[in-house]
Amino acid sequence: MSVYRSEFVETSVEVVDPRFHSLVLFNAQLEKLFDGCRWLEGPVWFGDQQRLLVSDIPNDRILSWDESNGLRIFRHSAGFPNGQTRDRQGRLLTCSHGHRALLRTEHNGQVVSLVDSHQGQPLNTPNDVVVKSDGTVWFSDPLYGLVNDFEGGRRHSCQPAVIYRFDPADRSLQAMTSPDEVKGPNGLAFSPDESMLYVVDTCAPDDSTPDPLIHLFDVEEGGSKLSGRRDFHRVNNGNADGIRVDAIGNVWSSAGNGVHCIAPDGTLLGRIATPRLVGNLCFGGVNGNRLFLCSWDTMYSIYVNTRGLQHPALS
Repeated sequence: MSVYRSEFVETSVEVVDPRFHSLVLFNAQLEKLFDGCRWLEGPVWFGDQQRLLVSDIPNDRILSWDESNGLRIFRHSAGFPNGQTRDRQGRLLTCSHGHRALLRTEHNGQVVSLVDSHQGQPLNTPNDVVVKSDGTVWFSDPLYGLVNDFEGGRRHSCQPAVIYRFDPADRSLQAMTSPDEVKGPNGLAFSPDESMLYVVDTCAPDDSTPDPLIHLFDVEEGGSKLSGRRDFHRVNNGNADGIRVDAIGNVWSSAGNGVHCIAPDGTLLGRIATPRLVGNLCFGGVNGNRLFLCSWDTMYSIYVNTRGLQHPALS
């Protein structure tokens, strides 16, 4: 049996705040796992299978990577997939640009559409998705996948760009934000206690003076309302896209020069550099302390000294 081997890549770690020292490892190296893609997004770790799934949007496929076998094709003609996660039953949830829908892969491999419209009109292009401990599914629905043919096909928008909350129990769909609050909803992540929701706002596609920010909302009324929007952090190289939260509440954000780590108080703690910009990331590995970084056409990873926020049954 052949053994998969990664390639180590030179990187640099910039400590901005002394608290970052405890979160990085002096002897951990950036590893190039694979390349040859077009635009990687939607990484999700399957701890029970010890493998990573990731979207290659323009190539309309979902890829699978693991330490023993390396890279394989998980699904062709995947609906131009973007953000992905797992629900509380361990099933894969996929944001589909092509189908303008949120898809779920059942345990038997069947792919079903959970939701593809709101108030009788098609969604835009679901972008990122997170699942709350009560089983509700929260996803962002910006216009980015509608404005060109590279990531799903040029089409007209019938909906404002908002964040939705979908409840699989009764199949209800609720808009949680207004276009005034978030112009271009993108990456999503809950705080460890789920009392707050981090929302990346990359602005509208046609905004001539974008001011991309990570916003923070309070989650209220049993998870049925967002309130108190405030600016949490502005990434100062490129902009945020995908974000993840670790077990102690730090936010790890994609950026133009790698991955940035931000404390719960909004302070930049430090950066881990990559050769090209990072569009999304996730925690994984046996102990949840391995960061997987979608860097344009290439997947990298690096071990850190903190664990990603994972549901215990799925990590």
